[in-house]
Amino acid sequence: MWDTMKRKVNQADVENFTVLGKDVTFKGVVYFEGTVQLDGCVEGEIRTDGVLIVGEHAVIRGTVSVGTLISSGKTHGTIAASDKVQLLKTAVQIGDVHTPAFSIEAGAYFKGL
Repeated sequence: MWDTMKRKVNQADVENFTVLGKDVTFKGVVYFEGTVQLDGCVEGEIRTDGVLIVGEHAVIRGTVSVGTLISSGKTHGTIAASDKVQLLKTAVQIGDVHTPAFSIEAGAYFKGL
């Protein structure tokens, strides 16, 4: 009985995690729930209350409104995060960042307010 309940919880966590690969390109407005790892390109707007993980080869041109952003890639535009923003060492952020918690790893590039 306990095994069955444990599998359902783990399966729900897996279903809320999505990976958008290097060959994926979106233009327009992207909405999602849960956690998304972006390794491709988005031009437009990203909206979620969840977590956005921007991979090292990913490029975002536009507005990002998320719960949490963890970035290793390139973002050209304004970021608004209700929880936190983390720029890892390979990240490039050109544009303003609005968040209560902001961390920049050594090697990351940030130009904005």
